[in-house]
Parts: sequence; C-alpha cells; structure tokens
Amino acid sequence: MSAAEDIQIAQEDRLRADLYNFLGLMLSAPPDQLLLDQCAGLSGDESDLGQAIGALSRVARVTKPKKVESEFNALFIGLGRGELLPYASYYLTGFLNEKPLAVLRTDMAARGITRAANVFEPEDNIASLMEMMGGMIVGRFGKPAPLDDQKLFFNKHIAPWAGHFFSDLEGAKNSVLYASLGSVGKAFMEIEREAFRLTAG
Repeated sequence: MSAAEDIQIAQEDRLRADLYNFLGLMLSAPPDQLLLDQCAGLSGDESDLGQAIGALSRVARVTKPKKVESEFNALFIGLGRGELLPYASYYLTGFLNEKPLAVLRTDMAARGITRAANVFEPEDNIASLMEMMGGMIVGRFGKPAPLDDQKLFFNKHIAPWAGHFFSDLEGAKNSVLYASLGSVGKAFMEIEREAFRLTAG
C-alpha cells in the first residue's frame, strides 16, 4: 500500500478496523499466550466500550491458554455443537446455511471478498463478518469501502443479529474471558449502529 493510499484512511477508521479485526481474531480460534498478553495490555476509558475493554484486560491477565481453549471449545464447538452457534443464518432463521448466507455470498462476490482456502466455516460466522468489516474499512479487498457501502454491509449482515449474539456471549454459562469479549462486542456494535444511523445515505 502506498503512502498516498495510507493517508486516505482516517485514524478513527483505522481504530474501527483494528477493533473489528481483533474481535474476528478472538472469535476465530482460542487466543494463545501472545494474544492474551496483548489483551492484558489494553486499557479503556469511562465509556461503555472503554469499561468493557478494561474488564477484558483484567480477565486476560489471569487467564491461561489451556483454560481459554476449553472455554472456546465449550462455547463454539462442544460435543456435537457448542453452547452458541455464531452464524447469521442461525440467529436470523433458526437454521444453518439459510438465505442470509446466500445473500452474504452474493455481496461478498460483488466486493471481491473470497473465503480463505483453509477456512471451512460458513462465511456468515461472526468472526468472518468482523474480519470482512475490518478489511472493507482499510481496503484489504481493493479500495477502502466508502462509508455508505460500509453502512449497507453492516445494516444487512451484522446489525440484525450481532448485538444479540454478543449479549448471548456475555451471558453464556461457559463464558469467562469471552463474557468480557461479549461486552466489548456489544458496546462496539451499539456505537457502530448509532454512527451509521447518523450518516447520510
């Protein structure tokens, strides 16, 4: 990426993309010690999001990789299935691989977004959607997506269910570290929803 392209992305948008990517990373696989250490080093302000980040940091400081791997497996994998099914199709229709996934695949193709070869999860997984938003903001799939396109994608594929998912993650019986991550995700989704509501288009 050239310096000229780099300048086009405002600092605020970089921070948004970083938070989307962080959520995607944490939700795609259990964090290793390095990622837990990075979580432990985070600090927040007095806002809801800042307080949620502070709480995540405190829990990460006392969490070991083996423990969080068990937590991740209980939440998302389990015997047969985990406590939560983190897919748009499931949240919106009650079934996996339904119309929301087909609509997402069409929208991904239109934006030049393809599933990584080593990923076998349906594309409407929450981790994938967080990574897609982060990538669209900074231009990982071509040019950075204009705000109206970000808004369209968010309102269509994320807003209808992500807040509900993060609330469920907050309250899941197997959630410890992920309860804090749920609070971060829920607060961030509220900020994004409100910010997009206030933008024209």
